[in-house]
Amino acid sequence: MTKAEDAVVELFVAVDSRDWDTVRRGLADQVLLDYSSMNGQPPALLSANEIIDSWRNVLPGFDSTHHQLGNMLVRANQSDASLFCYGTATHYLEHEGGNVWTVVGSYDFDLKETNGGWRIIKMKFNYKYQDGNAELPGLAIENAKK
Repeated sequence: MTKAEDAVVELFVAVDSRDWDTVRRGLADQVLLDYSSMNGQPPALLSANEIIDSWRNVLPGFDSTHHQLGNMLVRANQSDASLFCYGTATHYLEHEGGNVWTVVGSYDFDLKETNGGWRIIKMKFNYKYQDGNAELPGLAIENAKK
């Protein structure tokens, strides 16, 4: 695996384990975040802390999450990298209406080499489909507030 691949994998492993310090180390100070294909909101340049705060407001409300990446394609030079990969995010929360919500798509990342290692400067999710209980994210947000 390349160091750019390591950086992306480490980010998702840290997200699933709620290791926000490692998540922070994997993100540049400013990241172009684009989930428009899934939620219709335009891409936004956000601080790493804003991204982490938004994830903290929902992900801990699930009993667990599991991000699985694959089919990575990397183009890199010494200071910049672009990475494409497939991504499946499974979210589990015990609920009588169904315990699992799964989102499937792909990602486009841009990364920059810094003194602290490779950092993500752009993260674009390309939505394909979702399955399961689509009520779970709202329930997770409520749980995370508690």
